[in-house]
Amino acid sequence: MAGDASPRADAARSATVRTEHADAVTVAAALAPDETDSMRTRVDGDVVACAVERPTTGGLQSTLDDHLVNLRVADRVIERARDHAAATPDAANVDAADADAAHDDSLDSADEPQTTDTDT
Repeated sequence: MAGDASPRADAARSATVRTEHADAVTVAAALAPDETDSMRTRVDGDVVACAVERPTTGGLQSTLDDHLVNLRVADRVIERARDHAAATPDAANVDAADADAAHDDSLDSADEPQTTDTDT
C-alpha cells in the first residue's frame, strides 16, 4: 500500500534502554557476560544505556526482556553486597593478595557460551 506506515519486513528493530543506578559501572560489568553481538552497553555517569538491534520484533522483545531481568538481578546483588559490607566491618579489610587470588580463579565471559539470545 502506498500510504502504509508499517515497517519494512527486512528493516531491523531497535531500542535503547536507559536506567539509573547507584553504581552504574558495576551494573554494566555484571551485564557484560550476557551481552550478545546485537547489544551495545555504555555508562554515562549513573546511567547504563543499552542499545539493541534485532532483525525481528520477537527477537528484540526477547533480548530486552532478558536484559531487564539481568539489570534487576545485578542491582539487587550489588545492593545486598553493599548492605553486607556495611554490616560486616571486616569485609572492607580484605587483603589485596586474597582478592587477587580469588580473581585469578574466576572465569572470563569468553569461557562460557552465549545462551540467552533467541531469534524469534
